[in-house]
Amino acid sequence: MQHWGFPVDISTTGHYVDGLFWLASGLTGVAFLAVVGALGYFLIRYRASATRRAYYTHGDSRGALFVTGGLALLVFCLIDVNLAYHDHTAWDVVWGSPPSSRDALRVEVMPEQFTWNIRYAGPDGVFHTADDVTTINQLHIPANRPVIVQLSSKDVIHSFFLPNLRIKMDAVPGLVTSLYFEAVKPGTYEIACAEHCGFGHYRMRGFLVVEESTKAFDTWLAAQANEGSPDLSWGWDWGGQT
Repeated sequence: MQHWGFPVDISTTGHYVDGLFWLASGLTGVAFLAVVGALGYFLIRYRASATRRAYYTHGDSRGALFVTGGLALLVFCLIDVNLAYHDHTAWDVVWGSPPSSRDALRVEVMPEQFTWNIRYAGPDGVFHTADDVTTINQLHIPANRPVIVQLSSKDVIHSFFLPNLRIKMDAVPGLVTSLYFEAVKPGTYEIACAEHCGFGHYRMRGFLVVEESTKAFDTWLAAQANEGSPDLSWGWDWGGQT
């Protein structure tokens, strides 16, 4: 579903992220209008006149302190607590339940200036063997199947960003990070780098292709294996099979 110019959401959890955006915008928008409205009222109500004399106050009277404390508590309960609750709920859904590695497709991504290097296990189901399938700037996955992407970087910090899935993760040299997601809408979408990584950052663009089914993905993977893959001499130990 597309919301007000956002990239179309193709994931099972992206609507939680969109919901947080609109909740934060709505709450802060109401607070902004209330503050501007109160400011306008006080400007008119207490404007200068020939019969009114200016006076100085510290604002520390019991009434002033009560109003200040009440407003602070109101803002804290209606905005801060509300956002914290919904943020925790969204975080738990998006990041709290990783899929089983047995059921998920596992992919390695090793970015470098200014390319996305991608590796799949070949027919033997084991990474770093002769039948591995590698691609450049093209990540293919099946629809309606969990995907685990494991990331590191060859050179500088990059950020693996999938706008249509509302998810991203930094790729850091010497550190392995991971993210997981599930796409539900076949098509071709953008992979962006969300971390300024050098003079060519603007052109570090890849493509996510969501195949219609696991069968269609397997057909594509087999075709890539038969055609041969780029020699990408990198990787790490997954500790087992896919």
